[in-house]
Amino acid sequence: MKVLIVEDDQFHATYLHDALAEALPEVTEIFHAADGGAGEEEARRGGFEAIVMDLQMEGRNGIEAARTIWAERPQTRVLFWSNYADEAYLRGIAQIVPEESAYGYVLKTASRDRLKLALRAVLIEAQIMVDREIHRLQRRSTSRRSGLDDSEFDVLIDLALGLQDKSIAERRGMSLRTVQNRLLSLYEKLGVLSELDEELTLNKRVRALNRALATRTINVETLEAAQRDLQVWLADRH
Repeated sequence: MKVLIVEDDQFHATYLHDALAEALPEVTEIFHAADGGAGEEEARRGGFEAIVMDLQMEGRNGIEAARTIWAERPQTRVLFWSNYADEAYLRGIAQIVPEESAYGYVLKTASRDRLKLALRAVLIEAQIMVDREIHRLQRRSTSRRSGLDDSEFDVLIDLALGLQDKSIAERRGMSLRTVQNRLLSLYEKLGVLSELDEELTLNKRVRALNRALATRTINVETLEAAQRDLQVWLADRH
């Protein structure tokens, strides 16, 4: 069995290599790609059944790389690992994972034994495994506010990209009134409406973006990928 490690930090790549060798005697070869783009090429060339994927990388992040790999080989098993339990990452994974694939999400702060357990569960036993610490952080986050649904999240992304209501409606196939309702809902869920002060005029769109970044509902990697998707949409539109 061959395994591909996609990780831009050499120290972490070596750590993963050693953990794989300890946990999975079934593995005969371990390959390394230093970023998401190289990971896509290596996966295409090597036909890997199992991949360990960093989420935060320069250029193409782990979600973008996994989306390309899964589009070509939907049965590939992918274990993501990251320093952060961002809602944006979890949403991104949920939107792209094929039904026939197994995946996992483990934090880099997890113990070596926990990492080895996740490696075996996902890459060998084809289980879906999300680190309990990620679930704990999610519950802590959602206890403070109701989570955004998918359409609200899409509107938030377009707001962050600078699109006005009419363009959001066109891009997402919504009516203008629906977009405005989604905006009001995400303002409320992000706590923007409670911040309004009659003596101080605040820009609700800017405050929503500020709150979304502060709560890691969205992150820089998500916005960079969304910007690339927007460029494709704009090119098709014209």
